[in-house]
Amino acid sequence: MHPTSPPPPPRTLDAATLLRTLPMAAAVDALRAALRTGADPEADPPRTVLPVARGQLLLMPAHRDRYAGVKIATVAPDNPAAGLPRVQGQYLLFDAATLAPLALLDGIALTTVRTAALSALAADLLAVPDAGHLVLFGTGPQARGHLDALRAVRPLTRVTVVGRTPAHVERFVSQARADTGLAVAAGEPSAVAEADLVACCTTATRPLFDGALLPPHATVTAVGSHERGSREVDGTTVRRSTVVVESRAAAAREAGDLIPELESGRLAPEAMIPLVALATGAATADPGRPRLFKSVGMAWEDLAVAGAAYEAA
Repeated sequence: MHPTSPPPPPRTLDAATLLRTLPMAAAVDALRAALRTGADPEADPPRTVLPVARGQLLLMPAHRDRYAGVKIATVAPDNPAAGLPRVQGQYLLFDAATLAPLALLDGIALTTVRTAALSALAADLLAVPDAGHLVLFGTGPQARGHLDALRAVRPLTRVTVVGRTPAHVERFVSQARADTGLAVAAGEPSAVAEADLVACCTTATRPLFDGALLPPHATVTAVGSHERGSREVDGTTVRRSTVVVESRAAAAREAGDLIPELESGRLAPEAMIPLVALATGAATADPGRPRLFKSVGMAWEDLAVAGAAYEAA
């Protein structure tokens, strides 16, 4: 019996390669296709979170059809003060049939793309067609990723940026204005009163704005945290809105924006609409009230986008 040749080493997709080969629109399409072809977010294994001396070690595995994969990420809250990334990690993609490793992807670029692309998919399913004004909370990579992703699904003309540090806001506004040609300006939380879209991309532990100000047609995406004690939106926003989630089980475990309302009974678990139901047409949102998409980030999303990036590279 002749020995078989060893499989080739995994390809490496660094951040620049991933961002170049997989435009936001393609990432949105990959997530939409996954939901429409049988992906079951409720079956995703829970995220494994291991506390370590300086933060957390996160493990997120998934498998489906052609691929299996796992993301290993770290969260180090003290890193930014030292000029280092708060979140770091890698994604290892495997062939589902042989379990041979295929690619090693930059985990943070992958997370940035898939998180923003998922918000854009939700916005495409929820937001009014002519949504032009985006109020963007945050000035980091996720904020920029959301600006790019939401532009891919709605005709944005105006962006209001809200952040805690004026210098960071000024730098973000200047760069975004130069890159996009949109009317981008700094603003205050009260700007949500005139918003078509609101994207919350922060590490906030307290609500960012007064939900009573939201116009009935607004769509809010909140993606900043998977921690039970963190909140970007208040109870008013939750109670006023049609609430959409990736998975009811994941939301009940990790969505700090929703857990207080769930535990108090002010939000019934069955009232949360799974995103897959919108993507497949099995559910629709009430056009007469705000829409809130709360994302905690799930392994099936990483796998769908990693597979698409591997095929495109």
